[in-house]
Amino acid sequence: MGPDPLDVARDLLAFIEASPSPYHAAAEAARRLEAAGFARVAVADDWSPLPDRGFLTSGGALIAWVVPEGAGPHAPVRLIGAHTDSPNLRIRPQPDTGRAGWRQLGVEVYGGALVNSWLDRDLGLSGRVAIAGPGGPELMLVRVDRPVLRVPQLAIHLDRDVSEKGLLLNRQQHLTPVWGLGRPEPGRFAAFLAAELDVAADSVLGWDVMVHDLAPPTLAGPDDELISAARLDDLCCCHAALGALTDRVAEPGDGDQVAVVSLFDHEEVGSTSATGADGTLLASTLERLVLARGGGRHDHLRSLAASACVSADMAHATHPNYAERHEPDHTVAVNDGPVVKVNVNQRYATDAATQAGFEQACAEAGVGVQRFTSRGDMPCGSTIGPVTAARLGVPTVDVGLAQLAMHSAREMAGSADPALLVRALGAWLGR
Repeated sequence: MGPDPLDVARDLLAFIEASPSPYHAAAEAARRLEAAGFARVAVADDWSPLPDRGFLTSGGALIAWVVPEGAGPHAPVRLIGAHTDSPNLRIRPQPDTGRAGWRQLGVEVYGGALVNSWLDRDLGLSGRVAIAGPGGPELMLVRVDRPVLRVPQLAIHLDRDVSEKGLLLNRQQHLTPVWGLGRPEPGRFAAFLAAELDVAADSVLGWDVMVHDLAPPTLAGPDDELISAARLDDLCCCHAALGALTDRVAEPGDGDQVAVVSLFDHEEVGSTSATGADGTLLASTLERLVLARGGGRHDHLRSLAASACVSADMAHATHPNYAERHEPDHTVAVNDGPVVKVNVNQRYATDAATQAGFEQACAEAGVGVQRFTSRGDMPCGSTIGPVTAARLGVPTVDVGLAQLAMHSAREMAGSADPALLVRALGAWLGR
């Protein structure tokens, strides 16, 4: 039956704690893969000979593969896609600001964040910094796990109607974090980063830095039946995809299919980037896997024609306080297993064939399946599924795990579900 579900949940918590930014998530995924015997390759290198178990990273993205012995260049691919980014607040290029005796940092909202959830939290900083080096700019990861920022809410005495009329936040005016006292000093943030990285103050050239909640991820509920954590969307599915892939190495299949996991960045802002699902990173990697095994363009196209994809992204559990916001005949519960997501307007890529294939894999793994569809009078979110299906021409199914508070700074899911998704994805890889 596999490992204890709570052990899998605790390992997920460790993965989330190690991944406050997409760049840290890619680095932690790479660390885990290397520990499992995968070889790192660089995008610009010659991939000959091709490692049968390998991976590459690019910014906040990672692609890993297992090529079984005997798999020809036109062997079909079983692909799992997920994403490393989550909605948050990101530091502007010229962030040093403030007023009324407070130093503040200018931020921009990334993705569809529930911005109210970032109020009154102790916030750290994480991301990557470009540093001047002898051969050109060098990128360094930065992580500050102490409460250097806070977005204080206005006192109720100065907003008497907030409980009746609701909280209204202007993203330009009301979300600027406080990070000290005094007058704004241009260059202070760059100097702060330099000190954290122990480099010269004038060597900081730029950054991709964001805030993160300092409260650690944890099991929750009286019987540890829940998970409370930041970035469950979509580090939970990244973690499950990696687990399924490394299990594939430990228990190899029949050798006729290539297993690939692609963890993209920038899904929360539309996926159009060099490391997003709407870029060429995955397509070029899949073609290079064929070329490195002695195949050609024809083999690559044959491989894609026989391939299949799971887009793994979190799903909405039915909210007990807002049950009317959900489609009434499609209740979704935490700890009841993976959720197949369907939308006839192609906001999800699922169709009858791909749904059937995934649900059969779940049945083989002894895992239950739920189905999600939105109310007809409410718009539906989307995923990397439709983008990947369109980019590659590969049949795709959209799946996820049920959660509450999606896009909040702090989200909630079930502690039994991560193990179920690992089992389901593992069975799907082996079909």
